[in-house]
This record gives sequence, C-alpha cells and structure tokens, in this order.
Amino acid sequence: MRKFFLLKGILFMSCFVAAQKKPLDHTVYDGWQTIGERAISNDGRFVVYSINPQEGDGTLIIQASDNSYKKEIARGYSASISEDSRYIVFRIKPYFKDVRDARIKKKSPDQSPKDSLGIIAFGKDSVLKIPRVKSYKLPEKGSGWLAYHLDKSLPEIKPVLQPDSLTRLNNLLRMADSLVAIADSLRHTAGEAKAKGLSILQPAKKEVKSAKISDDEEGTDLVVRNLASGEEKKYKLVSDYYFNKKGNVLIIETSHKNSDSLSAAAVLWLNIASKKLDTVMKKFNDAKNYALDEEGTQLAFIAERDSVTKAIRKFYKLWYYKPGMDSAQLKADRTTAGIVKGLTISPDFNNNFSKDGKKLYFGLSPIRQPKDTSLIDFETARLDIWHYNDDYLQPQQLVQLSAELKRSYLAVINEAGNKVVPLADEDCEKVMLSSEGNGLYALGRSTKGYRVQQQWEQAGIEKLYAVNIQDGSRKLIKDKVRSSESISPTGKFILWYDWKQKNWFTYNTATSAIVNITTSIKQPLFDEEDDHPDDPPPHGSMGWQESDKYVYVYDKYDIWKCDPTGVEAPVNFTAGNGRKNSWTYRYVLADHESKFITDTQSITLTVFDNISKKNGLCTYNMALRKPVGIPFLFPLNYTAFIKARNSSTLMFSAESYDRPADIYTGEIKHFSNSSKTGGTDSAVSVKLSAINPQQNNYNWLTAQLMHWKMFDGKTSEGILYKPENFDSTKKYPVILYFYERDADNLFDYINPQPVRASINIPYFVSNGYLVFDPNIYYKTGQPGEDAYNSVVSAAKWLEKFKWIDSTKMAIQGHSWGGYQVAYLVTRTNMFAAAEAGAPVANMTSAYGGIRWGTGISRQFQYEHSQTRLGTSLWQKPEVFIKNSPLFRADKVNTPLLMMHNDADGAVPWYQGIEYFTALRRLGKKVWMMQYNGEDHGLLERRNRKDWSTRLGQFFDHFLKGAPAAEWIREGVPAVLKGVDWGLETGERKVF
Repeated sequence: MRKFFLLKGILFMSCFVAAQKKPLDHTVYDGWQTIGERAISNDGRFVVYSINPQEGDGTLIIQASDNSYKKEIARGYSASISEDSRYIVFRIKPYFKDVRDARIKKKSPDQSPKDSLGIIAFGKDSVLKIPRVKSYKLPEKGSGWLAYHLDKSLPEIKPVLQPDSLTRLNNLLRMADSLVAIADSLRHTAGEAKAKGLSILQPAKKEVKSAKISDDEEGTDLVVRNLASGEEKKYKLVSDYYFNKKGNVLIIETSHKNSDSLSAAAVLWLNIASKKLDTVMKKFNDAKNYALDEEGTQLAFIAERDSVTKAIRKFYKLWYYKPGMDSAQLKADRTTAGIVKGLTISPDFNNNFSKDGKKLYFGLSPIRQPKDTSLIDFETARLDIWHYNDDYLQPQQLVQLSAELKRSYLAVINEAGNKVVPLADEDCEKVMLSSEGNGLYALGRSTKGYRVQQQWEQAGIEKLYAVNIQDGSRKLIKDKVRSSESISPTGKFILWYDWKQKNWFTYNTATSAIVNITTSIKQPLFDEEDDHPDDPPPHGSMGWQESDKYVYVYDKYDIWKCDPTGVEAPVNFTAGNGRKNSWTYRYVLADHESKFITDTQSITLTVFDNISKKNGLCTYNMALRKPVGIPFLFPLNYTAFIKARNSSTLMFSAESYDRPADIYTGEIKHFSNSSKTGGTDSAVSVKLSAINPQQNNYNWLTAQLMHWKMFDGKTSEGILYKPENFDSTKKYPVILYFYERDADNLFDYINPQPVRASINIPYFVSNGYLVFDPNIYYKTGQPGEDAYNSVVSAAKWLEKFKWIDSTKMAIQGHSWGGYQVAYLVTRTNMFAAAEAGAPVANMTSAYGGIRWGTGISRQFQYEHSQTRLGTSLWQKPEVFIKNSPLFRADKVNTPLLMMHNDADGAVPWYQGIEYFTALRRLGKKVWMMQYNGEDHGLLERRNRKDWSTRLGQFFDHFLKGAPAAEWIREGVPAVLKGVDWGLETGERKVF
C-alpha cells in the first residue's frame, strides 16, 4: 500500500511538472539550435561539428570521439582536419551584432568586420588566432602545411600625443565640421547644376579616369605555414593559390602592383619541401582553372594574353608546365589540330588530370558572336522570340542562359601525344569518365531530339553512348533511356534501368554485349506503390563491388547482388529478410571518397520498419561473408553518416520527435547482433552533443502512428501530434496538415522555427492544439476527390474521440497541400477555418503556365507528375474543370486564409488572385497575404516571423475564440503599409 501511494505521488508530481511547462512562443526561435557542419579525423579519434542557433553566434565543437576531450570555439566555422589527424583549422566569424551594426551603418566591405583564422592541435587547449583572413587551404591528402590568404589591411593610425594634444584635437574636430559643411554645400550646388543639365563633377571624373591604371583588384598577402614548427613564409600580391592533393606543391598566382606600371601578374610554382619558387608564366591578362596532378609533377591551366586588354572577344589558351621548363608551354588553342572550327578553349571548365597523370582533360566551348557595342542601348529593341522549333521554351533558355554561355564540351590530351581528342559535342553533350579518368571508356549522354517533349513529359529521355577516350569514337548503346544510367568504376560496364521493361541492363564495353541482369528476379524493382500516371521509378542501385565483379540493386525491401555479365543468377543479399519482415535495407555511404565496395570491408546498412516506422543499423562483413542477420530497431532516425578514413569509427546523428538530432560516434563492428544493448543510449555508441536543453522547459509534443479506414474502405495511416501534457478529459482543437505521405517520418524531430509556408507543428501543439498529418493516396484523374477520401475521412474518424472538439477543426497546406485545401473547402463545411498556401485554383489556366524558377512548362506535372490528371487539356477538359476549386467557389463557406507571393516561381501568383477575387465577389470570408519579392516559400526571416505570427492569430481566433487581430478584422489599407502591420487585437488608433 505504501508503494502504491508513493507511485501515485510520483505520477501526480510528474503530471504537475509537465503541466507547469511553458507553451512555446514566437520568441524562442532565434536560440533554437541545430547541428551544422561535421567532420571526423582520419584516425577516428576526434570529431568537429558546429552548433548553430537560428539567429546569432554559433559554436564550433572539437571533441574526442570517446568524449574524453572537448574544446568550444565561439563563432568558429568552415573547419578542416589535417590529413595526419593532428590539427584543425577553421574560420572565426565576427560577432553577429557587429556585422549587424555594420550593415545598419552601411559600412564598406573593407571597413566591415572580417573573419579570423583559428588553428588548434587536437587534444590541446590553446588556439592560435590570425585576424583578417579571407580564405585558407589544406592539402586534401597531404599533411604538415597550411596556406592562408589575408584580407586587405586597414591603414594604421598612430596618434602622437603632445602636451597640447587636446587643443590640436579640438582644432581637428572644427576642421572636420567645416569639411562636412563644405560637402553639404557641394551636394546642394551639384543638385542645382544637375537640374540645369550641368555637372560640376565632370572635370574631376576625367582626371580620375585618366589616372586610373586598371580595374583589376590588387592581390594581398598569402602565408604558407608549417603546422608543426609554426614557421611561416609570406608572399605578396597573391590573387589565387592551389595545393596539389598530396600537398608537396603550391601554385601561386600574383597580380600586378597598381602603383608600379612595370609590374606584371605571374604564376609561380612553389616546391613545399625545398621552398624553391619557380616562375611558370608572366604577363597575362587572366589565368585560371589550374590543374595539378596528384603527385605534383605537372600543371595545366588556361590563360589569356591578348595585347588588347579591352578586346571584345577573349581567346584563352591551354598551357602546360612541369619542373625543369623555363616557362609554361602552349598545349592547345583554337587552331590546334583536333579542335573543330567554331570552338575554342573553354574559360569555364575545371581542368583536371587523370588519377595516373597520363591524361589531361579540359573543355571546349563555342565561339559566341560578340555584342555590337556601337549600338545605342535605349534605341535598340528588347524582346524574346519564341519559336516552335526551339529545343527549350524561351523562359527556360533565359533561366539556363548563364550555364549555356559557360557550356563546355569535354576534350582530352593523352600522354602519347599532343593531339586534342574531343569527347563531347552538341550531339553528345555529357560525358562521364571512369576509373577517375584512367579508364579507356566513358559514358556519353545526350537529350538532343527529346527536349521538346519534356514540355509535357519531363521524363529526361536520353541517348547513351560508349565513348572511347583514346580516339573519341562513340557507339550508340541505347536510345530513349530515362535518366538512371551510370558507368562502373573501372569502365567495364554501363548500367541503366529500363522503365518500360522494369529491369536493369548492362553494356559490356569490351564485347558490346547488352544483358538484362535482373530478368530472373521475381520481386518488383520499381516503386510498386507509385500512383502517378506514368511508368513507376526504380528503387535504385547500391553500387559496385571492387573490380566491377558485382552490382547491387534494390527492391522496396531487399538488396540484390547481380553479375554484370548475366552469367550468375542474382542473389538476394539480405536473404529476403526485408520483404519477409517489411524492413527496408539501404546502404550507408559513410566514406564519401569510396568509389566501390571492397572485398574486405564491413558495410553499414540502415533498416527501416515499414510498419512501426522504427529504424536500426546493422553490418555485413564482405570478407567473412557473415549474414546481415536480425537488426535491433529503435524509435529513432539515423542520418548524416561519416566514416573515418583509416578506422571503423562512425560519426552520425540520431533523433526522434522528442529529441533533437545530436552527434554520436561508434564502432561500425558494434552495430551487430552479438549484443542486445542496441540503440544510441547504449554501449554501442557515445553521445557527444546535447543541443536545445531549453526544450525541457516547454510543453513539447508526442507523436503517435494512427490507422483508420478511408471512405473507399482502404486503411490509411497518419501521425497524430499531441501536447506533452495531453489530458484525455479535455477537448482539443485540431489542425489537419497534409501534403502527400508523411507517416514514414514518425520519428523526425521538428524544430520550432518561423515557418516558410506550413504550420510549425511544435508551436501549435505546445499551445494546446492537436495536429494530424494523414497520408493521401491517389488515383489518376481525381486528385481533389482523393484528398477528400483521405483527409475528410480522417477528420470524421477523429470526431469519434471524446478529446476532439469536432466544431474546432481546421485544415492547412502549402503548394500541393494548398491546392488540396482550396479544393476541400468546396466539398465540405465541417472545418472552422482553413489556410491554403500558394494554391492552384484553376487548372485550365495553370496547365499552360510556366514554372518561372526553372522556365519549364507546367504541362508535364498535370499529365504525368504530381497533379496526376493523366491527360491534356484538349483531350479531357472536364477533368481539369472538375478538379479546379475555382469552378466551385460558390460552395465555399469556410473562412479561408491564403498566402501567395508575387515572385512565386512554382505556382503562378495569378492562381491565388483568381481564387481570392472569386471568393471576394461571392462575399466569402477570405484573406490573402502577398509578401513582396518572395518566392514560393518565404526566405526572408523577417517575413517568416511575421507569417508565423499571423498563422497563430488566425487559428487562435477561429479555433480558440481569441480576439481577432486588426488584419483579420479590418485588413491593412495601402496608406498604412509599413506603418501599421495590423497585428494588434485592440481597436486601431486614430491620429
């Protein structure tokens, strides 16, 4: 009995504590933290990661992977770990408040606060800080050296104090006041002169122009530092610099000195070990795209040396250098044999050597017609010409204009000679190399001939070619392939998925044989739950085994090991455990430098339970061929895996709906079935971070997977979010938020933050709402009714619970969710309020529109993609009308809030206007928020905070009976724009 009362008392106290927790409010957002950048040392002993508030100063954390050491760096970011795992180098931001003040005071970039550089030895406490550093570089695969580039130095002011310094200071202040008065007078005189068509500044302008030497920015100091000894060497007037991968060579580009007309830009070769500095090239207008081979024995770059520096056309040339040469030698220009007339050396391609250094890859670009600078701008026509034969619509051409002007076609120079071998051209615009450039064959791809139909299909149809690197010859492998192709690591095979035949195929580059390698697999390798009116997509591939021995592909649940030659039958790598238990196995690419799966490594797999939504980790030892076995599953999500290069230590994040995504480390071998400790709170892993401790002070949420029968008799699932202090004896208002299917995200952590578009679930739940997110399932031609079947059936099901206030239910969604909200309020009056963000109201007008963000036509998404109509407008106009909320606007009785911004590039802004004006005419309660210059979702934080506040006010008024804010009650007239935001709930003041 005593134990019973003790337990009862504990439960009472815990409920009391939960009840005392504060609800979230809009002031908490800025300080809410997330993990940003992250890295692990090659030996696995140390990790580095950043903890960033949503607004303000972040912190860089340097920590031992066993938690035995920790160092915090205020405002640290952009960290790199040295190859030998001994040092970490990072940048340090100025204080957030100082940057903000500089923006308020409109300080110039030179006068604004600058970054510092920080260097620390792992395990040590002291930090070396170097001010005004604009960049730094560490060798990718070499250790011991660091190069950092200093920003412009501010002029030093050294006041000399004299006995009469106070008098002199007063005189200087009086002189400054006089100068200000003179400046004001000059501005006034200039204004009068300008009004009369004169300019008192004209002579001064001429003088400045004639005295100007160059528009180019002068270089600044570069420092090369030995990390162990601290020895430093400074190089002047540096404009750019590059290490080779192993860090034994540093290329330094210097600028001319503005005050010295005889000085010239130069490219220098620094041998790190000997400190010998050689001149590669002098006297050029521009040099860039430096490529060093991995061993640091050769350099290639492009340079433009035209004596006419203001030439309209600039022709770059490819240069080559290796130690021992007097200077760089010309390797290729537009006249070199092999380069087709009309092409030249591309200034926009990142040149590179093959891994073995025997091939030099560079780009060729079309010679463009120069603009006629003699034409007067205000006398020439400005227009876009749309033509039916254009590959791409004009808006898409304009969006892609910058990329098109920088288009480069891959070419190569082999070690055997200086002949240029073009590998790509307008008929095969993309080429994917194999074996890090060493391979004999490459994969060529082209969309030419299939670009127009992307207007209504957007399927990415391509032709596939096998391209010979030696002579540039190409062979057509397959026509009309949807983009899912790749080339094997060594280049022996080209792999693709055939969407029609629903199988994976390989092409043998040596024998030209094409083989269906998955024909004997009886399980579907495509998404069998895909409900778009199109061929279903594949589940994808896991990657290749060493030496191209096997390729691994996915079905929904399991992994299949396939012989690329088709000789061996496919083997279920996960032994069918996935489909048997409704688990989905997926490979973790933790080592992002890995090109293939080796025969000796242990690979990590994630395991997702499709029923419970829990997750787990398990391993497979490729050498011992130990089975994957039965994983341990936890109510967590695992993400952001990074493996140490030289150890089995893994760095990752784990989260759940009630715990933020924190950093953990563990040994991969521990994620096995030999122990039942499991989970991230056990011995298999070490928790390193603990962000957002303030969450414990607030009424947080719980998440529960729910199932119900829809109107069509099928079972659906969704997530019900309840407050931590949920009381089943109370009645709660409910907001149904939805998009398509979110139930698999049951264990996602949701940050409280000012939202871009949709409701912030933690905020509303913490403030006494329930939020339900139902899955939606579609059939072709009826997306509106499918939303009704899923969402309204969920709402009707929720009404049965005694803790639901069925008179205070609302719906909210954005974009596709916004369309569904706009449709649902024409079909039911059961909701007390609704918010539709960027909704399509009229599919007949939206169908022919443009997605301005990409410039592509919207037709494809109505016929084959998200809208799922499966037809064109002229084939079945009734389908478009039936699914358009606009044509049923007279049926709306639900108070409707919309947000549709005037720079929306995804859903045309006029869609919101069409719906708003129709509802307004019909006398319906409707509001529309139009954030100026904002796109599909809000980007500016000030606008996101405003929208979050208004969403709260809107639902609080209609679901909780809170007083209506001014903008709800009266709106905000244009004369008060920027003066009164209408957020107050009292009567508007009259002045």
